[in-house]
Order: sequence, then structure tokens, then C-alpha cells
Amino acid sequence: MEAHEIAETIRGEDAERRVEADASFRKFTGIYLGLVAMLLAITSLGGSNATKTMLNANIQASDTYAYYQSKDIRQTDYRLAADQLAARLAAEPAMPQAAKAQIVDMIERWRAKAARYESDPIGGRGKKELLATARGWETRRERAARKDPNFDFSEALFQIAIVLGSVAIVAASRPLLRLSGVLAFLAVLLMLNGYFLLIQLPLD
Repeated sequence: MEAHEIAETIRGEDAERRVEADASFRKFTGIYLGLVAMLLAITSLGGSNATKTMLNANIQASDTYAYYQSKDIRQTDYRLAADQLAARLAAEPAMPQAAKAQIVDMIERWRAKAARYESDPIGGRGKKELLATARGWETRRERAARKDPNFDFSEALFQIAIVLGSVAIVAASRPLLRLSGVLAFLAVLLMLNGYFLLIQLPLD
């Protein structure tokens, strides 16, 4: 063979290898983008759940505090009424015995109701129990609020990674794919932190 024929053969073989390498690269990148899209869907689900939990916990905490306040008002009313009757007994020592017994009975019943409003371990509707419940809802709300930014940042990074990966397919650019992979890796870390809250993001 002539030298130019050998050179053309070599160039042809190189071109075929490049075509095969590009085809393999695009196939790999397509699979990679499919995995990233799946992770993006999982992240979106986590972010949606965190937002729902945050809103629900906020509503529950507000409702529980409102119930606590209504209990406090009624407890105060019972205490005031009992105190007024006690003052009446003290002011009227000559009151008939039957009336005095009736007033004493009302004072005891109203003070007992006021005490039940303070704490009701059996029914779980006392002020003490309601306050603990409200704080529990607040804790859930705050935890969900700490999770939510992780999912937001993770979603953004996954979307950027998908865009870069798509451009990498068209341009057959391996550096772009590597950059996309770095962003996807960071997004995975944020997604995991969103689910498990291993560290708190310094957002303050």
C-alpha cells in the first residue's frame, strides 16, 4: 500500500473509533440523565412532603393554642365565680345553713372544674397537656422547615445537572458531563440531608 493509503486507512479507523466512542458516551450519558431525573422526582416528593408537614403542623399548633386559650378563659371564669361565692360566704355569716351548704358545694365543683382545666392526664385535654401537644407540633414544623431548603437546593442542582448533561450529549463534551456529575453528587447529598437532616444548613 502507498503511504497516503495507509494514512487514510489509519484516519478512517480513528474516525470509526471516535464515532463508536461518541456513541458509547451518548448512551452512557442518556442512562445517567435518566438516573438523575429519577433522583429529581424523589427529591421533589421529599420537598412536597416537607412543605405539607410544615403547613399541617403550623395549623395544628395554632388550633391547639387557640383551644388552650379558650380553656384558660373558662378556667379563669370558674375561679372568679368560686372566689366571688367564697367572698359572699365570708360577708354573710348569718346565711341559712341550707343556702350555705349549696354555695359551698358550688364552690367545690367550680374549683374542681378549674383544676381539671389545668391538667387532665386521662382525657389529655388539660392546659398542661394541650401546651405539650402544641409544642410537639411546633417541633415538627421547625424540623420540616429545616428540611425544606435542602430539597429546594437539591432540585435546583439536579435540574442544572440535567441541562448540562443534555448539552454534553449534543456537544459530546466530557468536561460538561463531569461538571454535571459533580452537581448531581452535591444534589444527592442535599437530598439525603433533606430526608435525614444529618446537618443543618447555615441559612441564618
